Amino acid sequence: MHLNRYGQVGIFMASAAGLQLAAVAAGRGFLLTQMTMSAYYTLAVLGISLLMGYAGQISLGHAGFVAVGGYTSAVLTTLDLTPYRAQPLVAASQGLGLLLARPDLYGGELLVVQPLVACILAVALATLLAFVVGIPVLKLKGHYLAMATLGVGTIVYSLALGTQWLGAADGISSVPPFPLPFGASVGGPAGGRVVNYYVAVALLGAAMLLLLNLVQARVGRALRAIHGAEDAAAAMGVDTASLKLKTFVLSAALAALAGVFLTHYNGGIGPSEASVMKSVKYMAIVAVGGMGSLWGTLGMSLALNFLSLRGYFGAYDDVVFGLILVGMMLFAPEGLLALQPRRALAALRLRLRRREDGEEPR
Repeated sequence: MHLNRYGQVGIFMASAAGLQLAAVAAGRGFLLTQMTMSAYYTLAVLGISLLMGYAGQISLGHAGFVAVGGYTSAVLTTLDLTPYRAQPLVAASQGLGLLLARPDLYGGELLVVQPLVACILAVALATLLAFVVGIPVLKLKGHYLAMATLGVGTIVYSLALGTQWLGAADGISSVPPFPLPFGASVGGPAGGRVVNYYVAVALLGAAMLLLLNLVQARVGRALRAIHGAEDAAAAMGVDTASLKLKTFVLSAALAALAGVFLTHYNGGIGPSEASVMKSVKYMAIVAVGGMGSLWGTLGMSLALNFLSLRGYFGAYDDVVFGLILVGMMLFAPEGLLALQPRRALAALRLRLRRREDGEEPR
């Protein structure tokens, strides 16, 4: 029986609930912390899967958009506006309910931006940045595009690392929990692990439903045409430049949203979230999950991010993901699920034979 997209998302939600119940029943509820963080990282990876697997665009700077979302929300929800309370803009914002008074660590009171407003502004800023950057960058192809996006990510990382009011190497801490209806929140004490887990899973399920609806519609067919043969797609009337830009902006928005929720869940953010190796990790996960396979990407992202966060790779975390990326590109460019061992071994033997033939004297 073939399940539609709603049935598929329903099975995912039921499976996620089963994992939570199993973890609690086994007395290992603490694992929900890493499972929740994995879900937020997966939200960012899904955007890259859409960009790479469907539009055929390589991005080595998406960790920068995660950082833009996280840092923007962190700054707005920790910057004390009390000294500027009399200013017209601050007073008007407070009157509209856009600002929130909350206690600080020393018993005083801070006047900060509402987390929901900060989230909207963070995603809007990342979207604007992606739009401005995407117009010139997406005209490039292949390794030129990869180098350009790498440069964007490096700029964001350098700004986060070297800017004092962003915390420099220490980052920003004391970010408040993100309030939700019925007294729930993203972040907070360990007692809220279960609620936080289901919030992350629900957000991930909603993103999957959005992307599945997108790729199975006319837009998805146009993206696959661009990936297969951009010139032919343009000749058939597809506005390739506009569609690639919109896909880039959407993937950046998902990355920024992931950065916002991850920052509030962790209570802070550091410059490592914008590092180049973070972007390489995201690309490696997409490669393992399969180009153009949202479900494959989701499954592999949840698993690999969980193992990484639990420290199973130790000090070799970056090495592992680098090797994964190289290996997948060499032997299974369509993803791990499409790997055919015989073909992979045959390809390896052929490469070795060619190398030996090249070394032999003529």
